[in-house]
Amino acid sequence: MKHINISIYGRVQGVGFRHAAKHQARYLGIHGYIRNMPDGSVFIEAEGEETALTQFVHWCRKGPEYAQIEKINTEESPIRFYTGFNAQY
Repeated sequence: MKHINISIYGRVQGVGFRHAAKHQARYLGIHGYIRNMPDGSVFIEAEGEETALTQFVHWCRKGPEYAQIEKINTEESPIRFYTGFNAQY
């Protein structure tokens, strides 16, 4: 089990990114949350098996159809034992 924080920059708000990421995370068995940030980015805390997290980060580099990813940052963080994956509004 591993925990990573993911910050995604570009056109990621108003394009269904949170909804699509929630679906993808649940499909991969990842727990955590996603939220829009005031600077226009999206922030994700994600926990799961390393293989699933690698697949999730790969998906985040592309995002949903109308997203345009300019930059993505990831960093490991202590596990918080989330249950489920939620979009925060």
